[in-house]
Amino acid sequence: MRAAFFTLGCKVNQYETELMREDLIKNGYEIVTAQDQPDVFIINSCTVTAESDRKTRQMVRKYRRMLPDAVIVLTGCMPQAFTNEAAALTEADIVLGNATNNLLTSSISKFLIDNKQIVDVQPHDKTLVQSTITDFYERTKAFLKIEDGCDRFCSYCIIPYARGRVRSKSIDNIVTEVTALADAGYKEVVLIGINLSAYGKENGLCLADAVEAAAGVDGIERVRLGSMEPDQFTDDVIERLAKIEKLCPQFHLSLQSGCDKTLKAMNRHYDTEFYRQLINKLRESFDNCSITTDIMVGFAGETDEDFDISLNFLKEIGFAKAHVFAYSRRKGTKAYDFAQQVSNQQKHHRSSKMIAAANETQAKFLQSQIGLISPVLFENRTKDGFYEGYTPNYTLVKVNSDTNPCGKIMNVKLLSVDNESCIGEIVG
Repeated sequence: MRAAFFTLGCKVNQYETELMREDLIKNGYEIVTAQDQPDVFIINSCTVTAESDRKTRQMVRKYRRMLPDAVIVLTGCMPQAFTNEAAALTEADIVLGNATNNLLTSSISKFLIDNKQIVDVQPHDKTLVQSTITDFYERTKAFLKIEDGCDRFCSYCIIPYARGRVRSKSIDNIVTEVTALADAGYKEVVLIGINLSAYGKENGLCLADAVEAAAGVDGIERVRLGSMEPDQFTDDVIERLAKIEKLCPQFHLSLQSGCDKTLKAMNRHYDTEFYRQLINKLRESFDNCSITTDIMVGFAGETDEDFDISLNFLKEIGFAKAHVFAYSRRKGTKAYDFAQQVSNQQKHHRSSKMIAAANETQAKFLQSQIGLISPVLFENRTKDGFYEGYTPNYTLVKVNSDTNPCGKIMNVKLLSVDNESCIGEIVG
């Protein structure tokens, strides 16, 4: 049997696709691409916005037309949050939630016998399933899920309903998994979660415990953190993290808005003064660290004045990179019914202004890196012949090289800025 995957959404979904891929291989499946006419095609869905659901439905129908004889499996966050809507997609032979991905192989076997649609979506366990991967398909760094779920209930967000409450991977399991990845040749692991900074809150641990465990594994040279919420970064956590030499000094701290009024309406658990002080502490504690973020425009009730306050806050912080996106109403969230919804035209206008400001702060950050010599983990070769990879603070670097440096960490002198990356030369 041959199987292929299509993954939508975040790094956690990519990790869970890898779990399913390894499980299928253990059960005798060959992993191929959609163009190879697989017997089974798995779509791992996202549901963070209404657009994500639309794209999921589109992919299910597309691959049903493209692979008329294949078993089509829909899994992930969309069925977990909206089971009835997912089950109504008759093009999907099997519908699982992200809590039942472990039933993939048995569900395929059952469908091949009964030839009847299977819908198996169950609530999340109260504890995290202690899963382990040993590889990360066709990548030079591995993503490692150490936490799942979220207790924050931001007014715009469906994820607590799709992912359940905070659950954390044990320290022993983290060490086992990181050791397997190191043995497979990986030099960098990226710790990820739905609410990563909440790691360990249910059992008296914190994020620093997980980072220390991962960094303690021989063979791993870098530990990087995925996207995080800012409000659970205590002084003690920062102090402990700053002592871990293998930790990459890059912090993606979701802001969402630089206006306190909007943050309150969003039910975010901090204000701009807390965020400002946190960034100052990180910059004081980590040499040449980068701060990246997500920022939303056009949230319900956001006035022109609110937007300007948020825009100025982005400029003040000086992010190395900011993902700017417009608010999208999400059925099942409190904000869906909020008054004073912002028009699409206004959202587009504000997005353009915020993106322009974010581009300016990114250009300034990249310029500050010129002249530095930094270790770069090379990942791939571009279409125009450059080799590219990332510094510890996640600056994208491109070099010309007569030999292939992919998979290696090499010192590079950064010489110039090219759009969203730096051009450099290998120096030993």
